[in-house]
Formats: sequence, C-alpha cells, structure tokens
Amino acid sequence: MLTTGDGVLKVANEAGFAVPAFNISDYAMFAGISDLCEQLQAPWIVAIHPDEYAHIGPDLLKAIIARAHRSSVPMAIHLDHGGTYEQVLTSIQNGYTSVMIDASVKPFDENVAITRKVVESAHAVGLSVEGELGTIGANDSYGESGATEVIYTTAEDAVAFVEQTGVDSLAIAIGTFHGLYPAGMTPKLKLELLTEIKAAVPIPLVLHGGSNNPDDEIRIAAATGINKINISSDIKVAYHSKMREVLGDDPKLREPLMIQPACVEAMNVVAAQKIDLFGAAGKASLYR
Repeated sequence: MLTTGDGVLKVANEAGFAVPAFNISDYAMFAGISDLCEQLQAPWIVAIHPDEYAHIGPDLLKAIIARAHRSSVPMAIHLDHGGTYEQVLTSIQNGYTSVMIDASVKPFDENVAITRKVVESAHAVGLSVEGELGTIGANDSYGESGATEVIYTTAEDAVAFVEQTGVDSLAIAIGTFHGLYPAGMTPKLKLELLTEIKAAVPIPLVLHGGSNNPDDEIRIAAATGINKINISSDIKVAYHSKMREVLGDDPKLREPLMIQPACVEAMNVVAAQKIDLFGAAGKASLYR
C-alpha cells in the first residue's frame, strides 16, 4: 500500500526497528526490491534523489506509484536530498508521498528557515518531511556525496531544530559517509551520541550513508533509535557488477530479459541482508 513517510516511520519508531530506504535508478531495480519486500513482508521506502529523478522521469514515477498502490506491504515514495523549496514543491506535485529538504550545509538559522517553509507546505497537503542536521561525509562525487567535513549533530541542536521546524523525521550525523569507503578507512558510528539524541528527540531518526558500515554497528543503531536507513551504493554496486559479469565481451548480448534478472538477483541478496539487519523483515504485519 502507498503511504507517507510518517505512515511508515511512526510504527518503526514505536516498535524499535529501521525501515530500509533503497535508492533506485531504473524500473528493474524498483520491481526487484518491491518483490523482495513483499516476499519478506518488510515495509520500505523508495528513495529517489533529484539526479535519479532526472534519469527516470515523471512517467516512470507514475508506474512506481501504481505499483505501490497494489503492494501488499507499506511503501512510501520519498524525495531524497531535496535541495530547494521549489524542488520539493515539484516533487509533491509529481506524486512523492514523503520529502526531504537537505539544507544541512547552511548555517543553523538558514537550515531552520527553509526546513520550516517546506514543513508548512508539505503538512498542508498531508505529507511528511525529513530534515537534516549536521553533515554526512563524502566518499565520492555523485549527487548525494555529502560534505568534505563531518559536523556531528548534538542533542541540544536537535531539540531546537525539531521544535523550530516541526519536521517529522530527522537525519543526523553520527559518523557515516555517503558512497563506498576507500581501502584503509574504517567507519565508526558514535552510538553513544545516537542514544543522547534519541532521548532528547523522540521522533524517527534517519541514518544516511548506511552502505559499507560494519553490520554490528548498524544493527545496534537500528535497535536504539534509528528508524530509517538509506542504502544506495551497496545495492547499485551489486546490480551493476553483476551486469558487467553477465555482459562479458559478447557484443551480441542485448536483450534485457537475458541480462537484468541475474543483476536483480544479485542486488536482492544485498537488499535482503540489509532488511534482516535493520529488523524490518516481517514487520508489515504491524501496519494492519
């Protein structure tokens, strides 16, 4: 069933698990993860950031919305890392059921002002809003690559931000990076900071840059306050690595039906592991 971000995350917050937000870039990826989530009875969020939307376009978004309506599990369609108020409004008009405004690199007061403006507009039409406070690190140059310097979210700032903006969920910075970690870099989450923030801000918290982190840290984060975890790089690498393998050096291999099923299967191995890690498998029953 199609629902809002709030419709998915409130239950996760109450029950203590994290909903996976998978960034998709084509219909095969979306359909594959849709089937997987129905098989595992896991609620999920279709995350589409502006660069991905520019690639798939409004017609494919309509197909995603149609598939969501007939799904047996809760599904929200989420604007990931919206950069401007105008971009958010366009996304709402195009059918997104959840939006994020990311003004995290701006000064606190500017972040509050634009986030509050987005919240007022989105709430007027019954949609939920994710804001971001603090900065996520950058490991690559793609559209959601993050900042050059990690600025950790503090509990004090989180309280002020939520009170002044009215956001429904909050992406916090506790030590993750967008993209894949380079060799020799060991990520480490500040789990004690997460505990402090959750105690001060009871709304659903979001973890961006969830690819490539140690499973034990992610599992603890999902059980102690993080209710949405974004996964993009891990599933895309699995999908396209398998595609390179399938294509090989055969110039005559051209039919998607002979290429994409194995890629989707490889992607879903990764996605299924994330769903289990986040504690989301079987949780669709909580929404009925």
